[in-house]
Amino acid sequence: MNCSAEKASRKSTYGAFGRTGMALVTTVAILFGMLAEPAMAARRSVPFPLSSPWADLFAPPPRPRPHRAVHRAAVPLPKPRPAEAPVATREPAAAKKMPPADHGKAADGKAPDGKAPDGKAPEQAAPEPSACRQALTDDIAIAPSVPAIHGPGACGGEDLVRLEAIVLADKRRVAVKPAAILRCSMATAIADWVRVDIAPLAAGFGSSVSDLDNLDSFQCRGRNGVPGAQLSEHGRANALDVRAFKLANGRSISLTDRAVPRDLRESVLHSACTRFTTVLGPGSDWHHEDHIHVDLMERRNNYRICQWDVLDPLPVVAPLLPAQRPEEAPPREVAAKDDPKGGAKSDVKTDTKSENTKSKARKPDAGDSDSAESKRAATKSQPTKKRRQSRRP
Repeated sequence: MNCSAEKASRKSTYGAFGRTGMALVTTVAILFGMLAEPAMAARRSVPFPLSSPWADLFAPPPRPRPHRAVHRAAVPLPKPRPAEAPVATREPAAAKKMPPADHGKAADGKAPDGKAPDGKAPEQAAPEPSACRQALTDDIAIAPSVPAIHGPGACGGEDLVRLEAIVLADKRRVAVKPAAILRCSMATAIADWVRVDIAPLAAGFGSSVSDLDNLDSFQCRGRNGVPGAQLSEHGRANALDVRAFKLANGRSISLTDRAVPRDLRESVLHSACTRFTTVLGPGSDWHHEDHIHVDLMERRNNYRICQWDVLDPLPVVAPLLPAQRPEEAPPREVAAKDDPKGGAKSDVKTDTKSENTKSKARKPDAGDSDSAESKRAATKSQPTKKRRQSRRP
C-alpha cells in the first residue's frame, strides 16, 4: 500500500481538517514530553526505587533545610541601687564556713529524719486519755492504765486498766485480789456495782466490804476454756469472775453458797443483771457452779442473758431413814409372786402382821391342808414330751 503526504489528503475522510487535528495532537505530545523530562531525569538519578530495601544506602543525602532566624527576647535588667540605700555589710569567710549550732534540727529539737539528736529513735507520743479514763479517777477506783494488748485474732484490747482497788464513798478501799486487767468501761461498771449495790448489802451484816475475790479476768482463751471454741469475753478483757466478797469482820459471803441468806443472793442477782449484759451462775452450766460470771458483751437489739438459779438452803439435818409406820395404818398391798409349782400367780397378800392376827383367830387342821395339797398335785397336768419325727425319707 502506497502512502504519502500528497495522497494522504485524498485518502483522509476529513481532508484539510484531518491534517489540522493531527498537528494539534503532535504539539500536545511535545509539550507533555517537555514537562515530563525533569521528572524522568530525577527518576534516572535514583538507581533503585524508593520502595527497595537498598534505597537508604544508595540514595543521595538529603539537602539540609535552612533554619529560621531565632528572635531573642530582651531580658530586663534590675534597676540600679539608689544612693540613699544603706550599705550592705558582708560577713567574713570564716563565719560562712561555720554551721549554726542548731543546724540539722527541726523546730521541736529533732533531726529532719525523725531521730533524736543523740541518734536514738524518738519515743511515740502517748495517746490522749479517753473520756472513760478521765472519768475513772482515784476517788472511784485505783486503776492505773496499762498498754494496749494485741494478741492472736481479736484477743486483747485497748484502753486497758489494772483494777487494784475500789474506793467507797467513805474513802475505804475494797481490794481486788488479785488485780484484774479489764477495759476501762468494764472496770467502771465493776466499781459502780460495788460502790452502789454491794456496799449497802454488806452494811446489813454490821460490817463493810474489804475484799473482792477475783477468780479470773483477762485470759486469751475460748469460751469455758475449750480449745478452738469462740473467743470468750475474758479474751477481750471485758469479763470478770467473782467468787465471793469478804467483810471487814472476817466473814466471807460466797455468792453460790446455799448457807448465805436467800434474799441477799437474790438482791445481788437483780443488781448484777441490771448492770451487766451477761450474768452466769449455778444452773447455767457446770462451768459456773462455784462463781458468778459478769461481762458487758454487746449483742443485737441490746439482748441480755441472766442465768443464775438462787437455790434454797439445805436442811440442817438430812433424814437418813424413813419414819416408822404407825400401827393404826391399813395393811400394805404387795405385788403377787409367781408360784413355782403351779405356774400361776397367787392372790394379793396382806401384811404379815394381819396374817398373824388372822391365823390366831382361826387355825385350820393339818389334815385339811395335806389333803388340799394332794388334790392340787393330782389335778396338775404333767407335761408330755413329743418326739421329734425324722424328716428323712
